[in-house]
Amino acid sequence: MADYVSAVQNGDTQGTPSSVNVIVDGKNETWDIKNDDVELLQFTGLKDANDRDIYIGDILENRKYRSIVKFANGKFLADVVGTISRFDLVGETHGSKVIGNVHENAELLEVD
Repeated sequence: MADYVSAVQNGDTQGTPSSVNVIVDGKNETWDIKNDDVELLQFTGLKDANDRDIYIGDILENRKYRSIVKFANGKFLADVVGTISRFDLVGETHGSKVIGNVHENAELLEVD
């Protein structure tokens, strides 16, 4: 995962980037990519209880439950894992902490 990404057009790639400039741990790098290798994550503008940025796809945990950050109906939401409950993310960030994301930590979504 990278903190910052900008696309670079190299040669005839039919409108898709063939490499990206990224910042990882404060260092500039260039990664060669294939079309399916990059997924951009949308920042919600919110921070968790530890002052960590919250992105769509993050998994949050508080004393009561785990939830997945999503965007629907024009706002950021927290979908509670294993239920049909959904909350406005703005009210869910005070006691919640980012513990992973759906791309790298799918095992955190398993319900006991």
